[in-house]
Amino acid sequence: MAEKNPESKENNTTQQRPSLRWGVAHIFSSYNNTVVHITDVTGSETLARVSGGMVVKADRLESSPTAAMIAAKQAAETAKEKGVNAIQVKIRAKGGHNGPMNPGQGAQAAVRALARMGLKIGFIQDCTPVPHDGCRKKGGRRGRRV
Repeated sequence: MAEKNPESKENNTTQQRPSLRWGVAHIFSSYNNTVVHITDVTGSETLARVSGGMVVKADRLESSPTAAMIAAKQAAETAKEKGVNAIQVKIRAKGGHNGPMNPGQGAQAAVRALARMGLKIGFIQDCTPVPHDGCRKKGGRRGRRV
């Protein structure tokens, strides 16, 4: 039997992990538009901001998944140039007491595009504003009659 010398083997446990520089991707997705806004961790400095209307010509295409994907790709490229390689995603819909509480169709496409660009995603959080019995909802006493 050959003797095993533990010192002769290379120790693989001391490998360096690449250092992560975090940013926050604020994705606002309504039924009319999608805005991808990447900031630093504090949220005070804007690194990139692109909307669906900046990447397509027709107004009806601003909220489409294709426009959201292109917008997220452009924002990710700008953020990567500035040194960000990991992001935390905050998705927001219109919300409030009259707006829809679920995000538009561009939100999921934007998150997937950010992941495909090589950015490491930490967590995905829903930041839609929720009413706490403030204003009266429109529609009258009997609600909206269709």
